[in-house]
Amino acid sequence: MDECFVLSANSTSRDLLPIAMAVHEILNRLPVTMRSKNYPGIRIENGEIKSESYTGPVLEVGLNENHIIKIKSESGEYRSIPVIVAQIRDSIGSPVAALDVVDIAGTSDLADLMSRQTQIIDQMRDCTI
Repeated sequence: MDECFVLSANSTSRDLLPIAMAVHEILNRLPVTMRSKNYPGIRIENGEIKSESYTGPVLEVGLNENHIIKIKSESGEYRSIPVIVAQIRDSIGSPVAALDVVDIAGTSDLADLMSRQTQIIDQMRDCTI
């Protein structure tokens, strides 16, 4: 029997896992978070599920504002780190889920990116403890 994946506003973290994990792996294991409109979702780092009941301030804003957001989160797991959130929309354009990743392209120059690398690695290490 073939499996069928359905994504909706009521998807649970288990429903979102295959998509979130695929994005995580494609992006060379950058941290990925994802949630549906009506339920908390999933946080993945270093190939591991860190939370199956995750939501964060940027995911919340992304769902409410329904447009791509590039921002440094002011709170949550990725505070002060550039992140980007995009929505997965239904056929009429309403968001059913949001997915975000650490935005490594969110810095304006290579020197700034290199100086932030230590901060990002240290913060990710702190998140996994």
